Amino acid sequence: MSISTGDSRHSAPKKSTTTAGGASSDTASADEPVGGVLPVKKAVRANAGRPGAGGRAGANGKGRTGASAAKANGAAKDSSDETEKSATSASATKVTSATKTTTASATKAPAKSAAAAKSASATKPKVQSALVGGQRGSALGGGKKGGRRPVTPVRVAQSRNWGPILLFVATGLVALAIVGVSVWPLIQERSKGTWQEQVAAIPGLINYIDPSSPSFDQSVTTRPHQAGDLTYPMTPPVGGPHNGYWQNCMGDVYTSEIAEEHAVHSLEHGAVWITYRPDLPQDQIDKLARRVEGREYMLMSPYPNQDSPISLQAWGYQLKVDNADDSRIDDFISALRLNASQEEGAACSGGITEATPTPLDFGEGMS
Repeated sequence: MSISTGDSRHSAPKKSTTTAGGASSDTASADEPVGGVLPVKKAVRANAGRPGAGGRAGANGKGRTGASAAKANGAAKDSSDETEKSATSASATKVTSATKTTTASATKAPAKSAAAAKSASATKPKVQSALVGGQRGSALGGGKKGGRRPVTPVRVAQSRNWGPILLFVATGLVALAIVGVSVWPLIQERSKGTWQEQVAAIPGLINYIDPSSPSFDQSVTTRPHQAGDLTYPMTPPVGGPHNGYWQNCMGDVYTSEIAEEHAVHSLEHGAVWITYRPDLPQDQIDKLARRVEGREYMLMSPYPNQDSPISLQAWGYQLKVDNADDSRIDDFISALRLNASQEEGAACSGGITEATPTPLDFGEGMS
């Protein structure tokens, strides 16, 4: 007997059997598709066991009994379908689990590679970003698609430590000043030419040693040592015979007359001897003294009866002036001190320091 449980389009004919209790069961599979489409299952309530079910069957007759049986068969079919679905779901779950296991295994290696890459990226220096012009910029690139503009480096102005620099500059300037003070006189001397040229340029200077000069005197070309008083052709004398002992000429300023025989010996060693008349005003004497005091190869003393207020002597040269402010005095000293020496390297120290008008006889004396 065939029982229909629904639309014939979705169900295939089923065979049914009747059990001892009068109930029927389907032997065909409920999940077999018809035309490739699974049947639509409808809920069928089972009337078995409900109170009053038998009475209703009597009233409706045979048709109701068939409907109840169909409902029971539908319920059994639903139960069978649920069982098959559970089995199918379990199988699908196993397959899914296997797939997940395979996928997890396959992704372990890439995950490790991603972790290594992430670790390497973490070691790289991070580039800080800054807001440029109100928009977020990037130090790696610009653009409107999320890119960030490069950060312009901010140059921090550092204050310069000027202390060591100023000290270095000051030290350099001091050193240059010292060198300049030492070298400048030499530069000036060289710019003036040789000492002979400088002497020739001094107005009023008398040259007794140059044979071509109108004032040449043969006596100054001889230099013997002689004891006792000596007579010279010029006053004060500038050369010729002299005493064997020289007058000390280490910047000595004598306030009394000295023996000219000792003074001429000092000229032979390269000294400049300044003489003045005793009536010269004191301020003029002081100005002359400032040119002599403490200066090697210089000496100064009064000389009575000289024909000019002030006279300067070097071996073979003489200059007579009226005033201590005369600039030629300095020119004479600069050109002839040491340069006019007849004994190069002879000393001015160790000489006679006494101021006496007559020479002291100590024998032949020194050189």
